[in-house]
Amino acid sequence: MLKSKILCCFFTVGAVGIFAQTDLQPQWLEVPVNEEFTVQGNLSEGAPMEDLSWAWNSSVACFPATQARKFTGNHVLYALDLPDHSEMEIKVVPADKSANFSLYAYEVGQVAANNTVPRLSSCIRCEADHKWDYKVRGKTQDHTRSVHDILAINNPYQVVIGVVGAEGLKEGAYTLVLKIRR
Repeated sequence: MLKSKILCCFFTVGAVGIFAQTDLQPQWLEVPVNEEFTVQGNLSEGAPMEDLSWAWNSSVACFPATQARKFTGNHVLYALDLPDHSEMEIKVVPADKSANFSLYAYEVGQVAANNTVPRLSSCIRCEADHKWDYKVRGKTQDHTRSVHDILAINNPYQVVIGVVGAEGLKEGAYTLVLKIRR
């Protein structure tokens, strides 16, 4: 009897852990080509991601482990189709200019549960932007974050975008600005 209670408790806790990982479902967007497209959002619509090790996996290479604290707040995910022969630019504009946001985007053949973060084991390309630790000569950084070089040459891809609060930030309004050029 005690053994079955322990097993039942183990499987219940395991199932809760599995379902906690599936809470981050991307919101699908239909982005027109050659037009600016905006989405209003709030970090409170997302959830924190306990395991960020996918990002510094060499098959993903989105951001290094040394920058993990800049991705510890709530993650809000979006997904979209990127047609062949196109390039995408992504920008997040926090409503509060003092809010510290981060941004990442990655390309896969087809978005599925097994390649949506944190389960992402590899991707075609991943790019990220966050607050700099040091000044960069000849450049300035404001409160916005941008990702460039999301490309589809001969094949169409699907893109997952993550808007994230840095250093545990869990709430904050923002505008996500997307542009696909073809």
